[in-house]
Amino acid sequence: MPEEVLYDVSNEVAKLTINRPERANAMSFDVMTQMRYALHQAKVDSGVKVVILQGAGDKAFCSGADLMRMSEDVGLVAMQEARGELVGLFEDLWSLGKPTIARVQGFALAGGFGLALACDMVIASEGARFGTPEVNVGLWPYMITVPLIRSMPPKKALELMLTGRLVDAEEASRIGFVNKVVPAAELDAAVEEMAFALASKSPVVMKLGRSSFYQVLEMSADQALPYLQSLLTLTSLTEDAKEGMAAFIAKRQPNWVGR
Repeated sequence: MPEEVLYDVSNEVAKLTINRPERANAMSFDVMTQMRYALHQAKVDSGVKVVILQGAGDKAFCSGADLMRMSEDVGLVAMQEARGELVGLFEDLWSLGKPTIARVQGFALAGGFGLALACDMVIASEGARFGTPEVNVGLWPYMITVPLIRSMPPKKALELMLTGRLVDAEEASRIGFVNKVVPAAELDAAVEEMAFALASKSPVVMKLGRSSFYQVLEMSADQALPYLQSLLTLTSLTEDAKEGMAAFIAKRQPNWVGR
């Protein structure tokens, strides 16, 4: 059997690929567990600066949960615990400490939609399609509510959940949950260009700044501002901040050390 999750590192960029094109890259519980393990590898590897999530083939990024495999009778408690793998996967992405990019071609549906939006950036081909079709089969997209409402106006997220309709890449860009739309032939180049741009930044500043972004999403303004003020002081004391200022004054490229 081919590996269902592929992990490769090159030029400081890790690529995590759901390798189930025959199942439209649907996620089984095993696949989610393997993805979480791959993300842990990326997190602890100082040679990885950026992570790209993608699906094998050109038909789907990820079509969501593998309903056929998940319909197996494993018992209520085991099923509830297994569903926690998707929760853990989202949390792993947000706490990774490194920028993440979803490379979306074809369909990103249900849990696959949530997976894309749990990434920091989404770059999509013109043929990409997004949606939450759970309501059409008598279910509700509970598990992806958080990444959806973090990525678009809540009323728009609710509309997609209520109707189950598909959104093309152009509309996704207008709504705001897709960062960039390109022709299919240019998708890899656009993703790599973004990945290399992010990898060129200070890793310690990226970690502190990115983490602060996700922290303040759940804070009130009077909680967030003192927290951010303290982080600015902390960041200014890092070696990379001092190097960045010195490079700016000397009109040269900075040499980041990650401290």
